[in-house]
Amino acid sequence: MSNADFDLFRTSEDHEALRDAVRNVADNKIAPYAAEVDATSEFPQAAYDALVASDFHAPHVPEDYDGVGADALATCIVIEEVARACASSSLIPAVNKLGSLPLILGGSDDLKRRYLPALASGAAGFSYGLSERDAGSDTASMKARAKADGDDFVLSGQKSWITNAGFSEYYTVLAVTDPEAARGKGISAFIVEKSDEGFTFGEKERKLGIKGSPTRELLFDNVRIPGDRMIGEPGTGLALALRTLDHTRVTIGAQAVGIAQGALDFALGYVKERQQFGKRIADFQGIQFMLADMAMTLEAARQMVYVAAAKSERGDADLPFFGAAAKCYASDVAMQVTTDAVQLLGGAGYTTDFPVERMMRDAKITQIYEGTNQVQRVVMARQLLAR
Repeated sequence: MSNADFDLFRTSEDHEALRDAVRNVADNKIAPYAAEVDATSEFPQAAYDALVASDFHAPHVPEDYDGVGADALATCIVIEEVARACASSSLIPAVNKLGSLPLILGGSDDLKRRYLPALASGAAGFSYGLSERDAGSDTASMKARAKADGDDFVLSGQKSWITNAGFSEYYTVLAVTDPEAARGKGISAFIVEKSDEGFTFGEKERKLGIKGSPTRELLFDNVRIPGDRMIGEPGTGLALALRTLDHTRVTIGAQAVGIAQGALDFALGYVKERQQFGKRIADFQGIQFMLADMAMTLEAARQMVYVAAAKSERGDADLPFFGAAAKCYASDVAMQVTTDAVQLLGGAGYTTDFPVERMMRDAKITQIYEGTNQVQRVVMARQLLAR
C-alpha cells in the first residue's frame, strides 16, 4: 500500500503552502512592528498594507464577490500565523470575517454585491456591532432601536467594545425593530456605513492587550438607514448574529493558538541559550516538563480548532458545540502557555524588552470576547443536554 492510503488525518499540501506564505509575510512585514504597535496603541497600518497586498486581510470572501474564497480552515491558518507575530494584526482578517459573515450567511445577492467587493479589495474593513454596555453576554436585552420610518429605519442607541471601530468602513449592527415581540425575536440586522449622518464613535478604550486594534463605542443619533440595508428578514437578526458566532468563535480559537505558538517559540529559543549553574536551563528536567506541557496542550488546542474549522466549512449540525469548545479550550491554553513563557524567561519575561509579556496580555482577551469562556461552557452544556 502506498503512503497515500494512510493519508487520513492531516492538513492538505495547499493549506501548508498557505501557512508558509502567511508566515513569510508575518515574519518579515508584521512582527518587526508588533512591539511598537503595542507600545503606541496605534493601528498596525504596515500589517494591514502587507495583508491586503497578499490577499490575507479578508480571505474568506467568496470568489463570486471578488474575494479569494478561502475555506474556513485556510482562514483560521491565516489568523493563526498572523497572531503568532502580532495579535493586534490578526484581528484584521478575524474581524473582517466576523463583521461580514452575517451578510454572507443571510444577505441578498444584491446586498453582497454592494459591500463585499470593497472588503475583498482592501478598500473597506467590516466590523460587528452586537454588544452593549448592559447587554454583553445577555445579547437579547439590547436597547439599540431601529424604528421604521417609511421605507427607512431610524437607528438610535449605542454598541460597546467594537473591534476596529473607526477604522472599518462598514458595520453590521443589531437593533430592536419590534419591541413588542417575544424576547430576542424582534431584533434585526443592518449594514451601517461610517459616513452615515449621526453615526459617531466613542473614545478609544485603554486596554490591557491587543492595543493596536482600536476598540470604541458606536454611537447612533437618529441615523437614517435605507430599508434595503437590512440583512435578511425583520426579526431574524439575533438568530443570525448567534449563528455567525458559531462560525467565528473558531477563528478566535485560531488566534489563541497563534499567540500561544509565538510564546512557545520564543521561550524555546531563550531556554536553549540561557545558562545557569553551568548549563543551559533547557537541560533542567523541571524546565523540560513545562515545555512538554505547553507543547502538548497547544497541539491539542490546534487539533480542536482545525476540526471545528472543518465543521464550520461543512456547516455540520454539531458546530455550535465544537465552535464553543475550540474557542474555550484554545483560549485557556493560550493564557496558560503565555504565562508559562513569561515564567521561563524569569525577570526578563516581565519586561517589555521581550515579547512574551505582550503575548500574555494579548492572550487574556481570547477568554473574553465573542462570548466569555463561562458562556462557552453554557453553550456546550446546552448542546449536550439537547441530544
